[in-house]
Amino acid sequence: FLCSGSAAKSLLFRFLPFLRWLPRYPIKDWLLGDIVSGFSVGIMHLPQGGVVRGLAYALLAGLPPVTGLYSSFYPVFLYFFFGTSRHNSVGPFAVISVMIGSLTESLVPSENFLQSVNGSNATVNEELRDAARVELVATITVLTGIFQVALGLLQFGFVVTYLSDPLVRGYTTAASVHVLVSQLKNVFGVSQGENSGPLSLFVTVIDLCKKLPDTNVGTLVTAIIAMVAILIVKELNHKFAAKLPMPIPIELITIIVSTGISYGVNLKDKFGISVVGNIPSGLKPPVVPNMSYFGQVAGNAFAIAVVGYAICISLGKIFALKHGYKVDSNQELIALGLSNFLGGFFQCFAISCSMSRSLVQESTGGNSQVAGVIASLVILVTILKIGELFRDLPKAILAAIIIVNLKGMFKQFKDLRTLWKSNKVDLLVWVVTFIATLMLNLDIGLAVSVAFGLLTVIFRSQLPHYSILGRISDTDVYRDVVEYEMAQEVPGVKIFRSSSTIYFANVELYAEALKKKSGIDVDRLIEKKKKALKKLKKQQKKLEKERAKRKKNGPGLSVIELNAGESSAPSEPTLQSLGLPKPSFYAVILDFSPVSFVDTVSIKILKNIFRDFQEIEVDVFVASCPGEGDLQGHEPWLGMATPLAQSR
Repeated sequence: FLCSGSAAKSLLFRFLPFLRWLPRYPIKDWLLGDIVSGFSVGIMHLPQGGVVRGLAYALLAGLPPVTGLYSSFYPVFLYFFFGTSRHNSVGPFAVISVMIGSLTESLVPSENFLQSVNGSNATVNEELRDAARVELVATITVLTGIFQVALGLLQFGFVVTYLSDPLVRGYTTAASVHVLVSQLKNVFGVSQGENSGPLSLFVTVIDLCKKLPDTNVGTLVTAIIAMVAILIVKELNHKFAAKLPMPIPIELITIIVSTGISYGVNLKDKFGISVVGNIPSGLKPPVVPNMSYFGQVAGNAFAIAVVGYAICISLGKIFALKHGYKVDSNQELIALGLSNFLGGFFQCFAISCSMSRSLVQESTGGNSQVAGVIASLVILVTILKIGELFRDLPKAILAAIIIVNLKGMFKQFKDLRTLWKSNKVDLLVWVVTFIATLMLNLDIGLAVSVAFGLLTVIFRSQLPHYSILGRISDTDVYRDVVEYEMAQEVPGVKIFRSSSTIYFANVELYAEALKKKSGIDVDRLIEKKKKALKKLKKQQKKLEKERAKRKKNGPGLSVIELNAGESSAPSEPTLQSLGLPKPSFYAVILDFSPVSFVDTVSIKILKNIFRDFQEIEVDVFVASCPGEGDLQGHEPWLGMATPLAQSR
């Protein structure tokens, strides 16, 4: 909280990381690789990272194509200044696009823009509809950026840890199904009303099946030919990757050829095939978003913010680990947020990172964000001069490109077999996430999935594995005596371990498991001891009454007998003196190695454990307890139970 030059400099370098690494940029070692990589992403792999995907994902989001071009330029350029990952390639992403598309179709449906023609037929005024949708999406993007920046400033970058890998993969697989269904109308050439909310996916499929007789044959044939061609060439690229100097840009070739055919044959007028339409060239000035939408889209914007960041930071950490540098999770959240926030003013839609684009950037020699800037400049040239050439591109071609590129997502169904063999709980998380996202739509499905994932964590921590440890002979290794035959219990000692930390939700189960695993009924033995002590007290009271009577009759003799009785009585009754069986062990060791913290409820129950075992003449020790300060504020309870409890 102190103002100083060094503090201001540190803060500036933190929020503008390029100021730290750019002055030390190794020009001789990195510049050539970054230039080659930038042009590779921008030109050689144009369909994988720039114009084509931008056009396709704009279609997916229900927006005019030019917004896809803007979303491929501005965020990439802005990420250079704020990002900490050297290899992340930001831009449009299919899952984010379909989340936005569900909002545009529900809040700004085409039915709101119907206009009568010649007093009879009604057509959609696409220009007005697209303008309204762009205004809505720009607002969503700005709000998404605000959420991401706020979470980053509040150091909430850790929230992505609650999105486990099975949850993310199940969610993206279900989102891919939504993407596929949303593009079927462009494949079959039929018009559909927009559906949103729970079960909207199934409503859309049923509606599509009803309209199949109205299929536009020309559109269907165009889409099928494009999908087959793209799939075949992609397989060839994969098979002969080592021999080809560069992958065959089949998507770009498909777009050029189909656009040429569409223009030459006039597919729109002759066969009724829907085309992209006019794509204005040049950059538009920034526009302030319509804040009246904030209340309607706040929940969806937050979901988009979390999903986009989860994908981005996951990729960033993969590349950082591979190349030996660190990624600041909070700064990445701020970088993505600022890219979205500022991009929203320039009619961009929310973006994330793409595995395919990032791999292209890495594999072609990219070493830093400079490669991304060069790629964005290539896309800028496209926006200014080339974009208008795609006016006659059939929408069926873009739908085919989107569907074919979902192949990698659908391969995630293989996770089911892997998780079945490795972890049933993770399998359940994957399946529940997939089904919830399919049935409840992307926003509600994400909330349900995260809630279920957290429940599994609570379930696992509440029902951990409890074991009695034994020593493997001639070693210092201790293992569960049930699972390892070579492990033998230390004579007279019970070593108890839980696989989870101890807190209010499971500490009572911990106490019950300890008593059960000890092999004796501790509570029953304590109850018998109490009854025996009660009986002994009655006998002592009876004896005292008799002595009191004798004292009245013969004081001298009574005093002698009383003194003799007091000297011969035991100071503390034992189980043996009470005629009760003594436990076969004299010590219990609690292995606290999994314990990361204790709360007040745990302290109370653990005190009861020490007290109960002391009642049956068994000492309690604590082993592998966290060091001083790790359980700060709770350390004194160890000494309260028994002096031996502080043993490590």
